[in-house]
Amino acid sequence: MTQILPGTQVPALTVETLDGGTWRLQDQTPENFTFVIFYRGLHCPICRQTLRDYDHMIDQFTQAGVAVIAISTDTRERAAQSKAEWELQNVNIGYGLSIENARAWGLYISSSTKPSEPAYFAEPGHFLVRPDGTLYAAQIQSVPFARASAKMFLQSLQKIIESDYPARGVVPATENVGA
Repeated sequence: MTQILPGTQVPALTVETLDGGTWRLQDQTPENFTFVIFYRGLHCPICRQTLRDYDHMIDQFTQAGVAVIAISTDTRERAAQSKAEWELQNVNIGYGLSIENARAWGLYISSSTKPSEPAYFAEPGHFLVRPDGTLYAAQIQSVPFARASAKMFLQSLQKIIESDYPARGVVPATENVGA
């Protein structure tokens, strides 16, 4: 599995969005960060609540200089169904993430265990990317449970921005750091 270290360039990321456009990470110019939320898809009730929470707080993220996008491996139809059924109005929704691109980002991949799930899909991941395309922070999960709340994430972001908190976790596995 790929591990992207903070301070290094993140993989290319281009997805179609429900607003009819093509979203490219390299085209984003937020004041502080682009916040990429990879979510499991329509079948996930936890993703539903998570994205609804972020959707209600989008203005606060924007005020903090953070652009937000939520992306899944779902098809356009499934992503549109999520947006409608979950009553999402503000968060930018990208769809059609390839399994290969999900793996390049270090996401865990699962196969379906229920008829409502796609054959394969990416597990959740949250990535804060600096305007220069380098990773600041990542949270990657192999299950849908125990995600930070949108409110807690926003509070953390505000502290990070205000204090110019440095990226952590930057020592590569190849560096000898002792036993």
